[in-house]
Amino acid sequence: MKKGFILMLTALTLMACKEEKSIRKPEMIAYHEINNEPYKPLYGYWTGYRSDDYESIAEGDTTKVGEEGLTISLKINRIVNDKVYGISIVGGDVKPIEGTCTPGNRKLIFNLREPGTMDDAGLYELQLKNDTLRGYWKPYVGDETRVMVKKIELVQKHFKYSPNYMIDSDTELVDWTEGKQHDTIYKDEEGNEEKVVEEIYRSASDEVFKYNASTQVLTEEMLKNLRKIDLEILRNTVFARHGYSFKRSNLRSFFEMTDWYVPVSNNVDKQLSALEKKNIALLKRMEQYAEDHYESFGR
Repeated sequence: MKKGFILMLTALTLMACKEEKSIRKPEMIAYHEINNEPYKPLYGYWTGYRSDDYESIAEGDTTKVGEEGLTISLKINRIVNDKVYGISIVGGDVKPIEGTCTPGNRKLIFNLREPGTMDDAGLYELQLKNDTLRGYWKPYVGDETRVMVKKIELVQKHFKYSPNYMIDSDTELVDWTEGKQHDTIYKDEEGNEEKVVEEIYRSASDEVFKYNASTQVLTEEMLKNLRKIDLEILRNTVFARHGYSFKRSNLRSFFEMTDWYVPVSNNVDKQLSALEKKNIALLKRMEQYAEDHYESFGR
C-alpha cells in the first residue's frame, strides 16, 4: 500500500512538472520575441507627403510633372529581427507592406514592398535619419527607360481621436476641383463692353466653423441656410476625427491643413458614436437640397 502511494505521488509530481512547463512555454516565446523587437519606438504611423515629381532612374534626370502630391501614411506594426510588417495608406487605399530594416551609417534603411504587380503598387526605399523617413516610392511597372520615382518624406505622428478637433477658423476652404467658367461683362470709360471668362470655385462660409457634429445635436433649423459644401465639410470632419483616409482630393486638402488629421483607416463606421451617426444622417439628407456659392479667387 505504501509503495503504491509513493508511485502515485511520483506520477502526480511528473504531471505537475509537465503542466508547469506548458504554462511557462508561451511566456518564454513571448520573451524571446520581445528580445527580437529592438525597434518598438518606431511602431505606429509615419505621415507626410508623396510628391508628384519623378526621376528617371535610367537617365538620371529630374522632371517635374505636377505641383500637387498625396498625403501618405505608413503604419509599422512590427519589426522582428530585420523583418518589417505594416500597411500603407495613400488616397484612401490601404495596402499591406512587408520588407526589411537594416542598420546603416547613423541611419536605418527600409525596403518595403506592396502586394501586386500593377503600376499602382510598388516598392518603398526609405532611410530613417534624424527622426525623418526620406526616400522614394517606385512602381513595379514602368517604361524601361523611365521609371516613375516619387519622393517621400515622413515623420512619426501618433493618431488620437478627439470629438473636439476642428478646422482652424482662419482656413480658407475652397474646392479647387470643381471650377466653373463664368462670363463677366466689364465696361471701359468709353462705355465699350468687354467679356472676360473667369474660373469660379465653390467655397465654404464662416458658418462651417460654428458647428461640431461630434459634440452637438444638430437640427434642421441650424443647418437650413448653410451651403452644400458647408454640410459636406461638417459631415466629413466627423470621419476625419476618426482618421478616415479620404479618396476625394478636395476633402483630403481640407483636413491636411490641420495639425491633428492622421489618415489611419478606410473604414471607421464602427468607431462612430450614436450622436455622430444621427448628425451624419441629417447632414447627408440636407446636402441633397442645399446649393453652393461660387466665387472668383484669381487662381
